[in-house]
Amino acid sequence: MVEQRRVGGPPVGHNGNMQTPTETSADGPRIGHLQGAARAVVLPVFKVFWRIEVTGRENLPATGPAILCPNHTSVLDSFMLPATLPRRITFVGKAEYLDDWKTRYLFPGLGMIPIDRTGGDAAERALSTAARLLDAGQFFGIYPEGTRSRDGVLHKGHTGPARLALRTGAPIIPVGLRGMRDIQPPDARFPKPFRRAEVHFGRPIDPTPYLDRADDRTVLRQIIDQVMYEIRALSGQDYVHEYATKPTTPAHERVPTIDVDLPERRSSTEVLRAPALV
Repeated sequence: MVEQRRVGGPPVGHNGNMQTPTETSADGPRIGHLQGAARAVVLPVFKVFWRIEVTGRENLPATGPAILCPNHTSVLDSFMLPATLPRRITFVGKAEYLDDWKTRYLFPGLGMIPIDRTGGDAAERALSTAARLLDAGQFFGIYPEGTRSRDGVLHKGHTGPARLALRTGAPIIPVGLRGMRDIQPPDARFPKPFRRAEVHFGRPIDPTPYLDRADDRTVLRQIIDQVMYEIRALSGQDYVHEYATKPTTPAHERVPTIDVDLPERRSSTEVLRAPALV
């Protein structure tokens, strides 16, 4: 039986006071304290340089936790998504960013939790950090592909977001980002102005019917495949069923595994209802 965490409010400390795990980090910089100011400044500036369209904001919970899963094709993704959200979001990022004076305070201030990827189980540490944030009723962002797609197609998702959803009970919000790669292609030093950017928030995927099957790998795979299906519909990308972190086929030889004409959309319940599972 999976341990079910309390969802929807911050944890209470031994002294009865509410605790918020993103106020400080072990490395010193305060986490997320710049995000509100950055949103107030950055979004108007972004709107000057790019035509930004946002849809599906009604799918974002006004309160309580959610796991946001966007596609990832450009450095700009990590700036555009927080700028268009009504609430603060926190991401996990590599601790090496703290070694550079240019990003040591900026990235944590914008909401990045640094995770040391050397020694021990870095993935489990990242999930534990994310679980604490979600237990505090916050948004948590994670790229299900695990890294930026260098070829622009949507890759097979890792099961981390599904595992996190089953661990905390938080819904998953698929996010489709369009136009980011056109604005700032891979290896481009600066973004191109006066282009179109789109942020599309999909309908929540509710994991609560499957909380007692958190260790079932088939369920984890079905949930994340549903997430990637929704991201594909929202982003308009071609999809290849291989990890972006371990490409095995040259990009020019890949055959997308999802046709351009999408099948009728199914709910997460329909996708996860697999007769073969016991």
